Amino acid sequence: MTGLPGFTVDIDQNPYLPVGGRDVSAVVTVTADDTGDAPSAPPRGGSAEIIIIDCSGSMDYPPTKLAEARAATAAAVDVIHDGTSFAIVAGTSTSWPVYPADGSMAVAGERTRAEAKAALRQLRANGGTAIGQWLQLAQQIFQTDPATLRHAILLTDGKNQHETAEELAAAITLCEGSFRCDCRGVGTDWEVSELRKISTALLGTVDIVVDPAGLAADFEELMRGAMSKQLPDVLLRVWTPQQAALKFVKQVAPAIDDLTGRRLASGAQAGDYPTGAWAPGESRDYHVAVTVNPANPGQEMLAARVSLVASSPDGQQVLGQGLVRVTWTDDEELSTRINPRVAGYTGQAELAAAIADGLEANKRGDEDVATARLGRAVALAHRAGNEEMARLLANVVDVVDEATGTVRLKKRVDAAAEMALDTRSTKTVRVRKG
Repeated sequence: MTGLPGFTVDIDQNPYLPVGGRDVSAVVTVTADDTGDAPSAPPRGGSAEIIIIDCSGSMDYPPTKLAEARAATAAAVDVIHDGTSFAIVAGTSTSWPVYPADGSMAVAGERTRAEAKAALRQLRANGGTAIGQWLQLAQQIFQTDPATLRHAILLTDGKNQHETAEELAAAITLCEGSFRCDCRGVGTDWEVSELRKISTALLGTVDIVVDPAGLAADFEELMRGAMSKQLPDVLLRVWTPQQAALKFVKQVAPAIDDLTGRRLASGAQAGDYPTGAWAPGESRDYHVAVTVNPANPGQEMLAARVSLVASSPDGQQVLGQGLVRVTWTDDEELSTRINPRVAGYTGQAELAAAIADGLEANKRGDEDVATARLGRAVALAHRAGNEEMARLLANVVDVVDEATGTVRLKKRVDAAAEMALDTRSTKTVRVRKG
């Protein structure tokens, strides 16, 4: 179904329910227009970038770690488009602006890039790790600039040891809705769960860079992705009638992100869910589940209306819309059909949960549960054709039979392999129509 200029919204579902049926599931594919209806440049205030570098003492072990982080930051600065606001922040048990040194933002150009690189060369490793303070400084710097597209890259090599979990949580809450943040951990001494809390709340990604030599390529890719974003602050609005109740809203591609708990009421029977910034032509899938009151055979009902909404100088504008309709039937052949896209993403959500459960059980020494859950993950990855996840799982378990999920835990598991599986467990394989 084609929406208003800006986005196309397609609905995949089985539109038939059996007599007495209540549960409706639909995969909503949202695609940003790239034919000229989408804005060709960032609207209003433009875009702003901040790169946050861990400069704690551990970044000197080995010494190449901080050197590679400086080189990666310089590489990212080279990717920033002319005219884009940018800044660099250093973090230890405190934080400070590296460039510009006064805590403002520079405008990308030949001179400012050269100045930023010169400032980077002065960085040295010393001190502890208090990531919440790094985020708070980034938030303060972003507030000095009118940009509406705000994005940060955060790099660390260690755990958040020099502030409390509550202090980090408060900093994340302060930054939520203000800027997006992609998080990277270098080496294996950092905590996946800590960076995932940041990246989830700030609509970014989390990943491991095992070898510091890989930082430059990763930072360049992240910055190119950020530069492609042109439409900020897009909300997914889901309306349901009074005879229905929303069960959940999840992004399921390119990665799984449960948005249900982030609902903000936007009128009678409607709620808004954050999706972050979009690039022209970008496409994502969402799984929407609704419970409805049953009706008689032949009766049709609008179970949900899904819209894409963005702020504009004239208020909020609907950029695309799709409808989830259901009809009750006593034809068993119609009502028992399984929509392959709904089934595919349900399986991949189960895969991510199985990996999380298995790794957690392994950490606490429960080998039986770890084997069972990771074995289930192997079977689900095989069924979904998720070759990347199957490869990552094979680094943690010995696979006896992938179809049945028969596995044995490896006696020795490389920490990097386990962290790579953890950080990438929510990435999905796109389930296409047919």
